[in-house]
Amino acid sequence: MSNLFEASDMGDDVHRPLAEKLRPQKLEDVVGQDHLLADDGPLSGVLKGTGCPSMILWGPPGCGKTTLARLLADQVDLYFEPLSAIFSGVADLKKIFASAKARMETGQGTLLFVDEIHRFNKSQQDAFLPYVENGTIILVGATTENPSFELNAALLSRCQVMVLHRLDGDALEKILTRAEDETDDKLPVTDEARDHLKAMADGDGRFLLNMAEHLFSIETQEDFDREGLSKVLHKRAPVYDKGQDSHYNLISALHKSVRGSDADAALYWLTRMLAGGEDPHYIARRVLRMAVEDIGLADPNAANIALHAWQTFERVGSPEGELAIAQAVVYMATAPKSNAVYSAYKAAMRTAKETGSLMPPKHILNAPTNMMKDLGYGDGYAYDHDQENAFSGQDYFPDEMERQSFYTPVPRGFERDIQKRMEYWDKKRREKSD
Repeated sequence: MSNLFEASDMGDDVHRPLAEKLRPQKLEDVVGQDHLLADDGPLSGVLKGTGCPSMILWGPPGCGKTTLARLLADQVDLYFEPLSAIFSGVADLKKIFASAKARMETGQGTLLFVDEIHRFNKSQQDAFLPYVENGTIILVGATTENPSFELNAALLSRCQVMVLHRLDGDALEKILTRAEDETDDKLPVTDEARDHLKAMADGDGRFLLNMAEHLFSIETQEDFDREGLSKVLHKRAPVYDKGQDSHYNLISALHKSVRGSDADAALYWLTRMLAGGEDPHYIARRVLRMAVEDIGLADPNAANIALHAWQTFERVGSPEGELAIAQAVVYMATAPKSNAVYSAYKAAMRTAKETGSLMPPKHILNAPTNMMKDLGYGDGYAYDHDQENAFSGQDYFPDEMERQSFYTPVPRGFERDIQKRMEYWDKKRREKSD
């Protein structure tokens, strides 16, 4: 099988992309993944040449997954067999397994690198299992998606998951310095524009080198400032998949920022989601959820605000309607918080499931027939509006069940008033039972 990841042999080195020229040649040259390659890191054994386990490399685009896999194979003297899950199927796997088995008989091991391994379905993933178990291949899969969601439990149990980090500013600076050394030229940018260039890459080393290569090709007498840089380059689109891990990570960040009363952080995560193309209807629905789950009766108006923002977006559309959602997010973040009703609801639901089909007490049952009256339905019911302060203090739980306490209001916002009323009613109930 042809190596999809090897540089082309056509032409001389000058025609190779800069990103390919600067691909690290040894593990020590890999940047941004020190947590894996440190002396006490999970890949320290590979660095010492003691063997390579099967693993899943999970990380964002451009963080070095393919390069790391290739260097791991070199480090422990394994044949590097690359495969793209996008362009391959079971037939391709069978050929690779047969070749790997033949190599093993001659004493040569095989590292099978599968890019985008999450694109394989369950049966395709199952095909790896016997060959990983008997050592025919060392499997190294690369994925940008959460392995716990996208890969079979059986396959995951046979592989270590290595999390690769998004490249930070220091790592990206090292890459730019190497690019300048390789080309024997200095990037035509000011210091401020250089920082902006790294920000535009959004943690993607390959994208950074592609932008740098374009800058090297431009004939200019003056260095580009930040504004000039934005005119000749387009920033990398944010890593965001509305159906996958980024989607859930960012909505979680938004929800927790609101719950933590951090309006600024909440606005940041909201705009990150909108910039990534998230459906504003989905965000609006979640903001309404925040209103009833995390604010509740501490501010009963929060749900109205959230619902009104959703309706405003539906009527006005994008982008103007998104401002209404932003306003609702700020309102939720700055509102008093209470999950008392949410907690009470869950506690009541557990008790309802445990107690089964208990009947309401007879005194609160209607008695539309004489037979029901004879059975005691409605007997002794006290109509609360006829009682002092419109409160009878009767028991409304089943006769076979002791009174329960599910809802405990917090001393914040509107629930302060609810707390006072409930304390008054509890006092009256105790007086009635004495």
